[in-house]
Amino acid sequence: MNRRNFLTCSTAALIALRMSMANASLIIPDSEGAKILLWAGTPPGGGGPTGDEIVSAKGALTNVSRPSLRVFKPERPNGKAVLVAAGGGYKRMEMGMEAWPAAQWLTARGYTAYVLSYRLPGEGWADGNKVSLQDAQRALRIIRSREKQVSVLGFSAGGHLLGMAVTATGEATYAPRDHLDSTPAVADAAALIYPIITLLPPYDKTSTHKLLVGPHAPEAEDAKWSVQTRVTSRTPRMFLAQAEDDPISDPANTLIMAAACEHDHVAVEMHRYASGGHGFGLGRPGTPTMEWPAAYEKWLNA
Repeated sequence: MNRRNFLTCSTAALIALRMSMANASLIIPDSEGAKILLWAGTPPGGGGPTGDEIVSAKGALTNVSRPSLRVFKPERPNGKAVLVAAGGGYKRMEMGMEAWPAAQWLTARGYTAYVLSYRLPGEGWADGNKVSLQDAQRALRIIRSREKQVSVLGFSAGGHLLGMAVTATGEATYAPRDHLDSTPAVADAAALIYPIITLLPPYDKTSTHKLLVGPHAPEAEDAKWSVQTRVTSRTPRMFLAQAEDDPISDPANTLIMAAACEHDHVAVEMHRYASGGHGFGLGRPGTPTMEWPAAYEKWLNA
């Protein structure tokens, strides 16, 4: 199944989305709003896959040759935008489970949602482990040029990616392409849901660690790619949510991030739930994780 026709899961129903690709313009309008290509021409470093994106029956996205933003616009915009990144261990993006339902949840509440399709480091890109972060920084710059207030919402590895992006505001990960790249890649707030935060031992057995630094990386490299080591007083306010029985992202991740924020006097709100596992998206029925969207909405409106 390719991006021209696919079905995605929302919390209420199966919603048909049509995605198209063209080379004539950086911004490509269609019936769902707009697809914004992050880069005119070849992305930084070159390499990567060819052909159409591949979307599984459950909405997992791979083979991203042209990273982009998909814009979801509300009927009554409230003037605020959210950049959304799905997880998938940097091997895929779980759009159908996480990003698309979250975007529709946001638009129902007046937020303009920008869903990020980022390059995956294992798909042959010359810039290797930097490509996802390059895309996230570029996405923030593009959204900043269009919106007055911007926050981010990342799930799992998408939480790691956006956590890195909002704490690496002064880091140049690619050579400037145009005027946008002279502007800061910053966010006003960040929500990280069952995120991968640290790559340091003993939390170095994740797919995120394997794909970004490799199984035998020196501790200095683990630290460099750990979100908590980058927190400063300039880090935006944080919202964290995780289940205490998470088998993929050790539940210590949110504790580690919260402690880093508190150390540098960054406002942080953390919600931990007794059950729900990993990958619960907007909440796993029958578990207390169903409560996090309401807490997040209240935090967003603060």
